[in-house]
Amino acid sequence: MSVTDASDMTAALVLERLRPDHAPALLAFERENRAYFAASVPDRGDAYFEEFTALHQDRLDEQETGAILFHVLVAPGDGEIVGRFNLVDVADGSAELGYRVAEKATGRGVATAAVRELCVRAREEYGLSRLTAATTLDNGPSRAVLTRVGFGAVGSVTLEGVPGIAYELDLGGSLGRERSGTAS
Repeated sequence: MSVTDASDMTAALVLERLRPDHAPALLAFERENRAYFAASVPDRGDAYFEEFTALHQDRLDEQETGAILFHVLVAPGDGEIVGRFNLVDVADGSAELGYRVAEKATGRGVATAAVRELCVRAREEYGLSRLTAATTLDNGPSRAVLTRVGFGAVGSVTLEGVPGIAYELDLGGSLGRERSGTAS
């Protein structure tokens, strides 16, 4: 299934399960956006980049257990990765959502569309009934994405020493509906 950007990105983006052949594009994505990501989440550190090949294989092996489901948002044609969307701690019908989008793709509805798509997959393909997520108070764009998709704030958290908000989404009736009540 493809995710089409709501504004000016002309190509349809495709949400794919992480595969071995994604490694070069994923490494490029992480390198190109390292400083951008580090402004809002802890930096992965130099070791991540130096040991990327082994870490990528570790993630693929971990994904085989079903406890983690990694996804990348890929541009057709050149295979450029513009986002990562992951479900972690998958157990008992629940998982935690995490995601990051390339700086050049922000503000275009890409994250919202991909999170919606992943929520549908979580319910229909992975059999999940509930997702959780958390973000820092100063990450307004991420909070907006979660709210637009239908996640509700359920409490305060501390993420790496920074105040944040915990969110939850029941993958039943509210899935795919804007908080404003209009269908998406």
